Amino acid sequence: MKNLFLSAAIVLGGLTSFASTSPVTNTIVKTISIQEEYTEIKVEEVPSAVTEALKKAYPDAVLNKAYKNAASQYKLEITVGDKVGSLYANADGSWIKK
Repeated sequence: MKNLFLSAAIVLGGLTSFASTSPVTNTIVKTISIQEEYTEIKVEEVPSAVTEALKKAYPDAVLNKAYKNAASQYKLEITVGDKVGSLYANADGSWIKK
């Protein structure tokens, strides 16, 4: 009878190791957002090369707002028909993909 209790205790003790929970690992992801500093300028202050490039690429576009950063890059908020969007250009009128 002792052997029966002893063997039952050993079997139950061995099964508890399988029932233990595995440690949970948490992965922390850090996201860094770099935002370029654009300051609003008057539409009249946009270089003629940029406005000519805009007229050539989008003849029906209306220039609503203009912004400039320290690298003399321009962000243009335009409206074409019922669509509103932003374009980026260098001072020489070449387009920048962002």
